Amino acid sequence: MSATHPVRSDLSALDRAPVWLNSEPLTAEALRGRVVLIDVWTYSCVNWLRTLPYVSAWAERYRDGGLVVVGAHCPEFGFEHDLGNVRQATRELGVDYPVVIDNGFAIWQSLANRAWPAVYLVDRDGGVRYRHFGEGNYEATERAVQQLLGIDEETVRVEADGLAEAADWERLGTGETYVGYGRGVGRVDSPTHLALNQWGVSGNWAVEEESAVLNTPDGSVTFRFHARDLNLVLTPPASGAAVRFTVLLDGQPPGLDHGLDVNELGEGTVDEPRMYQLVRHRGGAAERSFEITFHEAGVRAYVFTFG
Repeated sequence: MSATHPVRSDLSALDRAPVWLNSEPLTAEALRGRVVLIDVWTYSCVNWLRTLPYVSAWAERYRDGGLVVVGAHCPEFGFEHDLGNVRQATRELGVDYPVVIDNGFAIWQSLANRAWPAVYLVDRDGGVRYRHFGEGNYEATERAVQQLLGIDEETVRVEADGLAEAADWERLGTGETYVGYGRGVGRVDSPTHLALNQWGVSGNWAVEEESAVLNTPDGSVTFRFHARDLNLVLTPPASGAAVRFTVLLDGQPPGLDHGLDVNELGEGTVDEPRMYQLVRHRGGAAERSFEITFHEAGVRAYVFTFG
């Protein structure tokens, strides 16, 4: 007589995850018999934000057909470890599918993941059958979902605008740029005469491994970039007080080229820890000089991203 042994599921790391949002804890055994899409994300990442409308649409479209979407939140920055921040971001961004908090990166490591965002499709027996890193490839990913569900139909129509609008990839000339010294590149001592993709600070800043913090009011960051969109991940002071800022493009208020978090005069406020869209150039990607001045101390800047 031979003993039967349960087949190990690629979702087994979920069994050890105690903190969930939008759901009771889900286990590998409870998910057996369902197709599972694991979406590896961190909430301030622009690349993930641009995928969100698609993942949300798949969650809604295929829920009744047997698909379970699970967002595995793996924090990139210190403030993204805070459950309250993740809970707030989940609510504000409209993430209504189950979210598992992976602060220890156990799920990340179990999948041998290497980037944000990433999608893994797990079949009804618990085995990974498809993976994709980064943005794009949406139709192929949805077709893989359909194949595992055993259906063949038109793919969803997604309106991706605002923060989710795809980057101007063909003309994008500036890449992700970290402000902290741990991964920072392109910083020069003086922001007066910047070449393309160089940046600098003015005022009393303390540049730390992960971020730079402004110690006194009216400090600035200047960046010469080539893109349609300029975003900056920012957090308010530890006190939670709001910090006012002013954005200039080529030395002038941005006007119609302002981002979602700035008005035409270039005015905005840092009042929560997240990514802020500061520039959206209406003519598409172009080379511009960007300057942001913070009028109160305590703000932290983490990373510039572009689109």
